Amino acid sequence: MKNRSPLISSLLLVLLMVSPIAQADLYKWVDENGKIHYGDSPPDNAKLKKITGKVSSFSSVSVEPFVYDSKLVSRRKNSKSVIMYSTSWCGYCKKAARHFRQKKIPFTEYDIEKSARAAHEYKKLRGRGVPVILIGDRRMNGFDAGTFDSIYYGKS
Repeated sequence: MKNRSPLISSLLLVLLMVSPIAQADLYKWVDENGKIHYGDSPPDNAKLKKITGKVSSFSSVSVEPFVYDSKLVSRRKNSKSVIMYSTSWCGYCKKAARHFRQKKIPFTEYDIEKSARAAHEYKKLRGRGVPVILIGDRRMNGFDAGTFDSIYYGKS
């Protein structure tokens, strides 16, 4: 595949950038201890309130350049820092966090529904879905382990 024509490479890049977004129902409920929970699969006995909003999970992955700007993201540790903007109900976010832990990749996760500061940064980043993962000078919308590893370990 190393002799790929420029037209095919460009077409593949365009297809990756045009990522459909999958919607999931989101619910809010309070447990027996009074703790508020959010998620897409509440317990059967919970009194539910359906939440409507504009945050979705990405169903495919896109990667784009990211230029670090302290006005956008204030908590970057170094050029290899991994920062993930997520929600508690997002399956792709959970998959990404599990992958990072298994590979012993240090990362910082910000839940955009539980932290006003994270929500503000996510909005400045023009987030359209979760997860949004910042890896050095790259931004990944959605999550795929192979794509992430190629960026993080420098194989791309």
